[in-house]
Amino acid sequence: MMEDEKAGEREAPLGHLDQGHGPDEPPVFNIPKGIVYSLILLAGIYTMQNMVLGHDLSDWLTFELAFSPIRYLVPFSQQSLAWLWTPVTYSLLHGSLEHLAFNSLWLAAFGTPVYRRIGPIQFIALWIVSAAAGAGLHAYVNWGEPTLMVGASGVVSAFMGGACRFAFVDKDRRFLRHTHHEFALLGIGEALSQRNVRVFVLVWFAINIAIAFGMPLFGSQAAIAWDAHIGGFLLGFLGFSSLIGERLATERGQRPACFRSGLQAPF
Repeated sequence: MMEDEKAGEREAPLGHLDQGHGPDEPPVFNIPKGIVYSLILLAGIYTMQNMVLGHDLSDWLTFELAFSPIRYLVPFSQQSLAWLWTPVTYSLLHGSLEHLAFNSLWLAAFGTPVYRRIGPIQFIALWIVSAAAGAGLHAYVNWGEPTLMVGASGVVSAFMGGACRFAFVDKDRRFLRHTHHEFALLGIGEALSQRNVRVFVLVWFAINIAIAFGMPLFGSQAAIAWDAHIGGFLLGFLGFSSLIGERLATERGQRPACFRSGLQAPF
C-alpha cells in the first residue's frame, strides 16, 4: 500500500526529495504517488490512442470503452460486454489534449486531499463508484441517445464534493503540515454551514447549469457532460462518509478537529 493515513504512516511528499528545502519551507510538489500514477495512466492512455494506435484501432477502443446510453436499449445478447465496463472505463479516456489537461489539473488539486485521507484502495473504489454515478445520471438525462461520453470529469467532481466535507479549512496550513493534523469529517448540514463551502458549491452548480443551457466552457465547442459532473459531485458530497466508512465528528460527540486544535476556521 502506497499510503495509509489511518495507520499513521504518511509518505514523504515528492517535494521532500529536493535537497534545497529547509525544514520550514513548503515542498515544491506535494502530490501523493497514487495521484501521480493516476495522472500518468490518463496521459498514457491518451498518448497511446493518439500517437501509437492507428485510426481504426483507436476508434474501436473508444467505442469499446466510452459510455453510451443507447447500449441499454439493445439486448445484451446482441452486443459485447461493453455495457458492463463502460460506466467506469469512459473515465479513463479523453477527447482532446485540452480536455486531459483540464481534468488532470483538477484531479491533482482535489484528488490529493481525498487520497491522503482515504488511501489507495478506497480511492480506487471511490473512482469506480463515482464514475458509475456520473454515467447513471448522464444515461437518465440522455436515455436512448447514441452519444459517446469520455472523461474523468465526473470522478473529479466526486472528489470535489468529498473534499467539501473536510478540506475547506485553510487557516495555518504550516501548522497542519508539520503536525500532520487532519480535520474531522463534517456532516452535510455542518459543511454547508461553512461560508466557503457554500460559495464553492453555488459557483460550481451555477457553472454546470450554465453549461447545461449551452454556455461553452473556455470557448470549447465540444459537448460537455454536465450531468455526469452533477452525478459525481452529488455522490461525493452526499455520500462521502458512507462510502469511506468514516463516522462524522458529531457522531463521536466531538467538535470539528479545526476547533479542537485551537485553530480558527475562516468563516
